[in-house]
Amino acid sequence: MSIDWQSLMVPLIVPVVKIAVLLFALMTAAAYLVLLERWIAAWVQDRLGPNRVGIPLTKIKMFGLGQPLADGLKFIFKEEYTPAHVDKALYILAPVVILSAALAIFAVIPFGDVLPIEVPGVEGPIAMVEAPGVDVGMIYVFAMSSIAVYGVILGGWASNNKYSFLGGLRSSAQLIAYEIPLGLGILGVVLAAGSLRLEEIINGQAASGQWNAFSQPLGLMVFLIASFAEAARLPFDLPECEQELIGGYHTEYAGMKLLLFLIAEFLHMVVAAFLIVILFFGGWHFWGMEVGPDVTVTWPMAIVRIAVLLAKVMAVIVFFMLVRWSWPRFRFDQLMNLAWKVMLPLGIVNLIAVACVVEFAHVRELEGGVASPWIAVGVGWVVALVAWFLAGRYAPLHTDNRPRLEVLRAPDFEPETALARQREAALR
Repeated sequence: MSIDWQSLMVPLIVPVVKIAVLLFALMTAAAYLVLLERWIAAWVQDRLGPNRVGIPLTKIKMFGLGQPLADGLKFIFKEEYTPAHVDKALYILAPVVILSAALAIFAVIPFGDVLPIEVPGVEGPIAMVEAPGVDVGMIYVFAMSSIAVYGVILGGWASNNKYSFLGGLRSSAQLIAYEIPLGLGILGVVLAAGSLRLEEIINGQAASGQWNAFSQPLGLMVFLIASFAEAARLPFDLPECEQELIGGYHTEYAGMKLLLFLIAEFLHMVVAAFLIVILFFGGWHFWGMEVGPDVTVTWPMAIVRIAVLLAKVMAVIVFFMLVRWSWPRFRFDQLMNLAWKVMLPLGIVNLIAVACVVEFAHVRELEGGVASPWIAVGVGWVVALVAWFLAGRYAPLHTDNRPRLEVLRAPDFEPETALARQREAALR
């Protein structure tokens, strides 16, 4: 009996090629995003960034584009030192866990629509996603992002260092707390799309021409803030803030182990940017583009869709970087109060509003009518404005650094005494 090796190998070659291209693109992007962030930091803070490293042994500087290569070589040739007081098994496992979880998330994230390539043994065009057709794509993303917290906790615990331990504790509290508003922001989109597949969410926005950012501005705000906290980016980088914890959970790490932590941190930001674009800004869709199941995707159309998606993602990443170098860091009590007392109620309000709009559209459909898409936009913005006003008016004052008015107006008010009381309350 002869075996048709071509029919067996070709379906395996396609995902292997996808994985190789994706890993190369992500590692290269992480390296040059560090360079971009250093440029943005220099621009925001009015100082010089890396602009001198170019081609080795030459005077060609190339605007500092050789800096990521120099940084990578530095990490590779740095001594792989493992402190004697650490739990070596968990110490080595921690960066592997967090990087593996960060990379695994990209299995269900589309980088475009499809490529019009005919491959023998593969039906239809090649989908621009590692694992196409996963019906529980959003649940998978949540599961992998939740696993990443174990890498941080393991690193903090295994380091046997008080700063690392405090960073691990902060991280576990922060990431677990902000997963709830993050999920509530996603649930509104899933409820409106009627699917957990990221491709279906994009296609739904493309078919209607209405991005979820217009109909769910409150959900976008909740998801955006929770994404900053989940990625541990300023102003929510409490697990590793250098002024208080030296380096937090990776204080005892150096060399390639530290590099794995840093790459995973940037990949979490990239994942957050992709999810924001896919869930709220239409993914690869832009107005004027042909959409629909009957549209044949050509090479120019496929390239344009990939370019549109990556341009949106890049804009969100630049926004992440601008916020990092523009906002001061929150205190830890402010961070946690924001999650439980502000973001959680706002996420529930957004979910209830979306559920009401979806139910209204379903009732209209049963009656033979069609609900105007502008109803969802109007309801979404009214709910968002009212919720923002109420949150700003009635949010707990201990999330604010301004002195309370009743204290300032007291006849026996003394600034020094008030400052001492604030410090005492913070220590409690």
